Amino acid sequence: MLRTERPGDMLPVYELVSAAFGRHDEAELVNRLRECGAAVVTQVEEEDYEFMGHLLLSPVTINGQEGPWLGLAPVAVHPDWQGQGIGSELIREGLDTALEMDWKAVVVLGDPAYYGRFGFRPASEFGLHCCYEVPSEHFMAMELQTGGLAGLQGEVLYHPLFDEPLEE
Repeated sequence: MLRTERPGDMLPVYELVSAAFGRHDEAELVNRLRECGAAVVTQVEEEDYEFMGHLLLSPVTINGQEGPWLGLAPVAVHPDWQGQGIGSELIREGLDTALEMDWKAVVVLGDPAYYGRFGFRPASEFGLHCCYEVPSEHFMAMELQTGGLAGLQGEVLYHPLFDEPLEE
């Protein structure tokens, strides 16, 4: 069942995200984004209380300007369920939900071949670049609404929690 995350999902989501990445960093980030209200779109795939996948979208800024734009990160699928289309389902549903909530565009940092299937294009085509030093083709954007990135250019920053060190 693909659905929006609920308050009681916190622990199973933490365990799922930790298993998917093989460490706790991304799971801690998800918790911190949720706690500060920055987890504006969260989706889970679960069956009989077994959590198989999770997606989170949080606001980004462009040249320091807040706007109706989101960053897609992280997307996690439990290792036992990878390669079965769960990540794709989560991404499609997350993008649809963001559009319904009137967000204008989404950025993602990842594999161009994978994310290109959903309509993401190099962010450089929109005049945008990533705050992280990554190959430009791996930083992508898509307009959820026509003109959602029109007239914008510059550096995209993810939520500040993406850059804060985790306490050991």
